[in-house]
Amino acid sequence: MNCELLATCSALGYLEGDIYHKEADCLESVKDLIRYLRHEDDTRDVRQQLGEGHILEHDLLPIITQHGQDKTLFDACIRLMVNLTQPALLCFGKVPDDPVFRHHFLQVTSHLQAYKEAFSSEKVFGILSETLYNLLQLEWEQREEEDNLLIERILLLVRNVLHVPADTLEEKKVDDDASVHDRLLWAIHMSGFDDLVKFLASAQSEQQWSMHVLEIISLMFRDQTPDTLVSAGHARSAEEKQRDTSELEGLRQREQAEKRSRTLQRGTRHSRFGGSFVVKGLKAIGDKDVIYHRNVHNFKNYTHDMGKAVRRVPRRNRQARECMDKRRSALNVRLFLREFCVDFLENCYNRLMYLVKESLIREQTQQHDETYYLWALSFFMAFNRGNSFRADLVSETMSSRTFHFIERNVTNYYEMMLTDRKEATSWSRRMHLALKAYQELLLTVNEMDRSQDGSIRHSADVIKSNIFYLMEYREIFLTLLRKYDETRQPQSYLKDLVESTHLFLRMLERFCKGRKNLIVQKKRVRRKKAKGDENQPVVERSPEALAETWRIVEEELKGIQFQLPESLTEHIVPFDATSETPLEEQRTEAMVRVQDALLARVGPEALALLRAAREVWPEKDIFGSADVEPEEELELLKQLLHAELPRPSPPETQVEEDDYDAIMEEEEELEAVRVSETEFKFLDFIKKFANPSIVRPYLLLLKSYSKNTPHTNHCVARMLHRVAVDLKMDALLYQLSVFHLFNKILSDAAASAYKELVTFAKFVLKRFFSLAATNNKAYVELLFWKNVGAVREMTEGYSKDGAGKKPAWTEEEEQELRTLYEEHRHSEVPDIVETLLPLLSNSTRTRRQVVTQLVHMGLAENATELKKPKKGTGIVLWTEEQEHELQMLYEEYKDSDDVLGNILKKLTYRRSRARVVDKLLSMGLVSERRELHKRRSRGARPKSSGTEMTEEDFLAGLTQDFPDDDPNREEEEDESQESETDDEMEMEETQNGDRRNQNIVSKGERKADVGAMVTELHQAGMSEALAWLQRSLNRTAKDRIADGFSQPVALVPLTEATEEAMENKSFQRLLRKLGMRGPANEQELFWRIPAKISASQLQATAESLSPNNEASQSEQVLAEVGGPTEEPLEEKEEVSNEQRDEALRALLHARKRKQHTAAPNMKSATTEDTDSSFERRKEKTAKRNRVMDDGDEDDGSTTVMDLDANGHADSDKEDIAAPVKRRRKMVLIDEEDDD
Repeated sequence: MNCELLATCSALGYLEGDIYHKEADCLESVKDLIRYLRHEDDTRDVRQQLGEGHILEHDLLPIITQHGQDKTLFDACIRLMVNLTQPALLCFGKVPDDPVFRHHFLQVTSHLQAYKEAFSSEKVFGILSETLYNLLQLEWEQREEEDNLLIERILLLVRNVLHVPADTLEEKKVDDDASVHDRLLWAIHMSGFDDLVKFLASAQSEQQWSMHVLEIISLMFRDQTPDTLVSAGHARSAEEKQRDTSELEGLRQREQAEKRSRTLQRGTRHSRFGGSFVVKGLKAIGDKDVIYHRNVHNFKNYTHDMGKAVRRVPRRNRQARECMDKRRSALNVRLFLREFCVDFLENCYNRLMYLVKESLIREQTQQHDETYYLWALSFFMAFNRGNSFRADLVSETMSSRTFHFIERNVTNYYEMMLTDRKEATSWSRRMHLALKAYQELLLTVNEMDRSQDGSIRHSADVIKSNIFYLMEYREIFLTLLRKYDETRQPQSYLKDLVESTHLFLRMLERFCKGRKNLIVQKKRVRRKKAKGDENQPVVERSPEALAETWRIVEEELKGIQFQLPESLTEHIVPFDATSETPLEEQRTEAMVRVQDALLARVGPEALALLRAAREVWPEKDIFGSADVEPEEELELLKQLLHAELPRPSPPETQVEEDDYDAIMEEEEELEAVRVSETEFKFLDFIKKFANPSIVRPYLLLLKSYSKNTPHTNHCVARMLHRVAVDLKMDALLYQLSVFHLFNKILSDAAASAYKELVTFAKFVLKRFFSLAATNNKAYVELLFWKNVGAVREMTEGYSKDGAGKKPAWTEEEEQELRTLYEEHRHSEVPDIVETLLPLLSNSTRTRRQVVTQLVHMGLAENATELKKPKKGTGIVLWTEEQEHELQMLYEEYKDSDDVLGNILKKLTYRRSRARVVDKLLSMGLVSERRELHKRRSRGARPKSSGTEMTEEDFLAGLTQDFPDDDPNREEEEDESQESETDDEMEMEETQNGDRRNQNIVSKGERKADVGAMVTELHQAGMSEALAWLQRSLNRTAKDRIADGFSQPVALVPLTEATEEAMENKSFQRLLRKLGMRGPANEQELFWRIPAKISASQLQATAESLSPNNEASQSEQVLAEVGGPTEEPLEEKEEVSNEQRDEALRALLHARKRKQHTAAPNMKSATTEDTDSSFERRKEKTAKRNRVMDDGDEDDGSTTVMDLDANGHADSDKEDIAAPVKRRRKMVLIDEEDDD
């Protein structure tokens, strides 16, 4: 031992007889030992030295038993003992592979076993129990932090001591003898510590110790089984006696058979004259027959492997080892544990399991703590089932939630067993524990089903209906059997799995028999496969047929008075939120679905689809407005019926071919799991077990039939009987290894003890030999495992070669295909197979057949080269030629209204809009994405070659610069469609004229007058709202003049009239016309006055809302601007340069005067600044025309001036002062100030 460590241990004290004398610095020495342990190395040298010095047995335990009144010393000793007794696995992390570290690991484990034996004293646990009892007597308010820490340390100390594994080589105890663990449990019982554990489990104020309590309980019952505890203290039942008698009878028969065989093998001659025999027909290594040098009675056991060295099996292929066997404790210990289980179930189980489950769900526990929960569930429910079953004692864990929790853990454990291969054994044990819990749940439900209480039977029916309905619970055993791996999972796991499957099938079969039909959930993963459209009905679209269809649909809808049943409207879903399809395409698909329903003459379904689509896409009133009348819905349906809607191209017809499926496997992509309901048939469910991967685990378990329990052998035989007899799939068992196993069972000396297995083996062999009489290939089939198809061929006859396949290609067809392929292989067609199909003389050939033949003939390396191109392209890389082509197209169309649309139409290699936009940005051709947006048809006139700005350009710039660039413009698209249509028609009529005149004419056709809108709102009874809006504008203007800066101001309605007005579409249209901004997103509730509108503009806008000024003002503006005119366009262009210059100067003068009047303290703009502002306005006009897309258009322009822009046409007839008279109108224009 280290010198410092030895000195520290010596300073603790000494033991004289039974009395321990502590030293003066005993407390400091204990703290020093804690410090030494904190700084020990990887070999745990300090821990080993303290164990070799027996510090815990000779010093620490005497200190706490004789000097427990010293609270500080007691706490320090408990801390030190908790550290010394922690498991070796926690010290080293895992069982070391290195021999040196493994030796240290075993040394630490041996010291822990010595500690455990030292703790098996009633005196030690008496002190711990008394201390814990005194701490628990304190109320929650009186407890200090140190008290809670001491409680936790005592529980951890007991947990650590109970966790120490038993030393089987040293103990060598038999059943009913007291082991070290039994003596420890007895000390716990005699000290009353078990009662404190039950109190902690049941007390509401002590729920924080729930996980510690559950760990201690699980370790107390580590070596026990529920059956042994239930039967403790009771005489054996008749069933147990019968079972023991049958086992003894089987052993006696086997012993007698072996004795008889030994008697027959004993020869009459001396052993030295056993003789030599030649085995006829059995060849040796050479060409001669085998010579046998042993007694002839042993020849039946002869094999060629005799005398050979046993081949070593690699570790990764060895069968998984079983866990430690259970042992039966002493009777007094079992009786005490039995009473503990009874009290725990009655008072603690439901509450403790609830608390632990909540902690697990909330992830408040440590890793793998759910294993304690799974163990407690299986153990105590099994005990309750054997000890006068009461369902109320385990009600907490009898629910569908528990089934789901266990099923999720089973799945997680299996996935971790595959990924974490180094810890696969640990994950396998956890998976076995979860399976045991699942099995116990099924056994308890089965017990509830046989109860005399009707309410308990009803609860069992509810649970069974839930677990039988869901696919995950039904097929969990199928999955576990299919994934069984004997190298990772022991045979005990397979035994529990087979017995659980047998129980589940028996419960499911009984459940189905009591019902005529059972509806269950079904999940299916479908693959994307093209289906032929030759079976799709062709709907006639002639005018007569459509008229007849509409007549029938109209009569049907009027007959039901447009009322739809709930059953129809519930399952109509026109929109899939999880789909990757864009909203616009889904909206088009919804229209197509409505049209299909109309063509199928299903009027109610079409109406239900229309109403559902209206709720999803209310904007633009595409599917009708929210308050649409039935007659309007009828008219809308009629329009959809006669409309020519874009439909997706029909999929390619495809034929199943094995070769093509193997080649094109990568084309099949998994879709989302589809959930549906279907009628359950038990026989169809059993068919899923007719699979070699599921039958093999049963046969693997059957190999150990002599060691299995009779119930296990019955479960195996029952499943094989279901497959061979119920499904008539006995040929699935025609395999050589199975027949070898049957032969072993039939030749067993104790075969009479396995009557069920013997009967089944004889049945299968009889069926095989009867089949072999007609099928000469049956013996060859014994060498292979067979699937369902092979079984059918073996029993019903083999199909002829080439049967069921398409006729082969003739030489002429191959030559034709080769010629066509050579002609078109260098052409730039996107899909050469689509080009070849119509050119082939045999029109019945499909795409699959052509692709397969091209690959077979060597014209193509694989089917991937001939893959059908997808819609939209996945091309990412751009070649130099493609980049040059893109640049040329951009230079050609950069001044057009739809730059991106024209480029996409002309591109040689098709690419998506996003790819083209990204490439244009990366090449530096555009700086922003909005430069590629589609421009409005009423955009500004292109820049002229000269440097002068005309009056029309200036006025158009002011008009376009109105600040209502509202992000919610999409809401008004429906209101502007009619105006946009008029614009397009006007442009088509004047497409050869000047672009400036097109803009003027289109603006003149728009509705427009703020005064007219105000008058209309006054007539509609919104005078109060208009007055409130006018006051708000004036107040905001005054605030901006006083503060000297601007910020957005919300328009908050405070009365019912103003609230109704803010929801009115006409009032909102007026707000947009005045430049107010609507809510930008869902976070905003109110309209706002933008910060960029100046105070003078707000005052002028407020003045325009007065009812007295509107009519005269509008008339004045119309008269002065010129109003709508019908003069030819040629006359509109006759404007002299002098008049334009005079008009501009007069307009500037008027604007300066207006600004001085509104804000005298503001600086007047100079002529140069104003001229520069003209240029900026001109640039903003062009930029706005680029940014605005045709989908974002409004009702006319966003200014009052746009409504009467035709006044420019009469500019040549106006006097020079005309722009001055427009001053009132110019103030209302939404423009940015030049300050």
